[in-house]
Amino acid sequence: MSEIKQYKCPQCNGGIEFSAGAQRMKCPYCDTEFDVAVLENYAAQLDSQKEDSASWSDFGGSEWQEGEEGSLSVFTCEACSGQLIADENTAATACPFCGNPTVIPSRLSGSLRPDYVIPFRLDKKAAKEALKRHLQGKRLLPRSFREENRIEEIRGIYVPFWLYNADTDADILYRAESEDRWEDDDYVYTKTEYYSVRRAGNMAFDRVPVDGSAKIDNTLMESIEPYDFSDAVDFNTAYLSGFLADKYDVDSQMCAPRAEERIRQSTADAFRSTVTGYDSVRTVSSAIVLENASAKYALYPVWLLNTNWEGKRYTFAMNGQTGKMVGDLPLDRWAYWRWFLGICAAVTAGSFALWTLISLL
Repeated sequence: MSEIKQYKCPQCNGGIEFSAGAQRMKCPYCDTEFDVAVLENYAAQLDSQKEDSASWSDFGGSEWQEGEEGSLSVFTCEACSGQLIADENTAATACPFCGNPTVIPSRLSGSLRPDYVIPFRLDKKAAKEALKRHLQGKRLLPRSFREENRIEEIRGIYVPFWLYNADTDADILYRAESEDRWEDDDYVYTKTEYYSVRRAGNMAFDRVPVDGSAKIDNTLMESIEPYDFSDAVDFNTAYLSGFLADKYDVDSQMCAPRAEERIRQSTADAFRSTVTGYDSVRTVSSAIVLENASAKYALYPVWLLNTNWEGKRYTFAMNGQTGKMVGDLPLDRWAYWRWFLGICAAVTAGSFALWTLISLL
């Protein structure tokens, strides 16, 4: 005996039944009616959907060439345990992550060699000017925070990034609605039409970056994107001269889920942008499969400033290639309350003037 197929309502996902009176399938919960053929087609689309998955072939990084490691040192911060790579001529005086002045040098060991590096295009002077511009016009910023000695703490550091390549095979089903309204002397009428919209296809992604440092906030690093990879060169220790390089502490396999999330979200956004002409659209099911996925290891230039204000740490970052600056700012509470009370006084004065004018009319 064959199994009776139970259909779900595309409108509310409730169990749907055949209505003898309407001679159509009807949902007892939302009263929406459907032709059997429409429901069969909709159910077939859902049954054919795949699940999200990803297959990886390469997680990036290579072995150090003979003699390269001997010219590099690792500085370890006693306060935050941050590890920084520098050439043998670089003197690290303070940790760029927490500001601690004590670092202990040792020889580099146990890490992968970067595949690429984007050299610094902007120097410390440009970084300081960018920070000054970032602080301009901020009336609620504490006055002491603007002092020049804080700007001197800015440091250039190569941040480790894992760059992910992947092809996506996407199959996404949407439920769309179009609504039409009209009225006569007695009633207002609404006609709603429902559509099942399907999009399927492929996209390719190259060098989606995820920073490999647990000490640097991912959102902060994503905020100073994009980097122009056309400036990238094969890694050479010479580019570390005069700068520090953060030693990655999150490997490419651990960073892969964030890369997959970014790739899937970008794919979903691109496909959704093609579904137009409806009053509302929602995703019913989505399958985005990552294929031919691989990763490379690169160092990207960042000017970094950490400073403390009233026990809270504030971090600013500037893209060392493009000059884009981001970072949170502290709030001068006294300046805020002066501003807030000034606004309230202005509103009160305006209301009083309006009331006076009305009373005179």
